[in-house]
Amino acid sequence: MKKIIGIWAQDKNGLIGSKGILPWHLPSEMKHFKSSTMGAAIISGRKTFEGMNKRVLPGRVNLVLTRDLNYQSDNVIVVHDREEVLNWFGKQDKSLYVTGGAELFRLFEHDFDELLRTVVEGDFEGDTWFPKDFDLSKFEMLSSQMYEADEKNSHAFEIQNFHKVRN
Repeated sequence: MKKIIGIWAQDKNGLIGSKGILPWHLPSEMKHFKSSTMGAAIISGRKTFEGMNKRVLPGRVNLVLTRDLNYQSDNVIVVHDREEVLNWFGKQDKSLYVTGGAELFRLFEHDFDELLRTVVEGDFEGDTWFPKDFDLSKFEMLSSQMYEADEKNSHAFEIQNFHKVRN
């Protein structure tokens, strides 16, 4: 069954970005992101997409959300508002992973069925934080897996899987 899933990495203070990119390099966490999203659709905001040098991620349908009605980029579906995204989602059979930035997490907060949050141990410098007023009380943690720092991953991190609580 297809779902709308928020997926992101943050430090313990909620920092998610620095000048459009991640402030850490964790190959094991990137492997988790790739395996989670492969074969699905992903959506990022324009700033996040451009922070990745407009790199289209292979094996996934790539959407970019922007208010710029003239925005174009090769091999992505450009959408302009939440309603357009939800209409697109309703007409196809793939789960949709919301990858950021902060404005997208806020915009789709009430649409998420599931959350995949990585918490990176450490304090980092940056300019973008996960929304502090995001209501996690509507979600229940189903699983958590800890990864220790090693020769390839400079920081320990924990991947947490949440599902929306249905009343």
